[in-house]
Amino acid sequence: MYSTFNLTRRIARGSLREAALAAHEHLHHLHEAGVVIFDESTFSVVDVDLSGSAEDVAWRIDSYPQQGNSKPNRRRGRPKLGVIGREVTLLPRHWEWLAQQPGGASVTLRKLVSAARKDPEQQRQFAQHQAQQKAYRFCQAMAGDLQGYEEALRALYARDLETFKQHTQVWPKDIADTAIALAVAAI
Repeated sequence: MYSTFNLTRRIARGSLREAALAAHEHLHHLHEAGVVIFDESTFSVVDVDLSGSAEDVAWRIDSYPQQGNSKPNRRRGRPKLGVIGREVTLLPRHWEWLAQQPGGASVTLRKLVSAARKDPEQQRQFAQHQAQQKAYRFCQAMAGDLQGYEEALRALYARDLETFKQHTQVWPKDIADTAIALAVAAI
């Protein structure tokens, strides 16, 4: 799901194609600047080429590679087993400790990661961190120049929802409502 915002309000919500076409309409026909498209799964800004006609934009969106359809990159490791070799940077004392563990560094790291993924407290903290990052990305893109932005972010990271809401009251309604909804998930 994607959302398109102008400087003061949400103008569209839907597929990437729908969001891009709404952004194109605002830029080229209504001559409104400051249109931003967000991927709602991360609230990262999506960079879409909105030049040309609406048909050009739709064609470009339709030609984007779909997730999951690309062939995996062959890399080091054991690809048939799903093992991918990547670089890990640790201090010498960490490498020494890992070398002393049964099974070696790789086995120990896999066990540590598996244990962390099963720990409900670590999963809660991870989900909260991800939600904070979504709220931060949205606020940075849409409210970075608005009154109360810095105070609102301090409240977000202090997990103080009431103070966050107070500092967003002067923001445009759609911007404030979206920021508050994201902050609720983060706090």
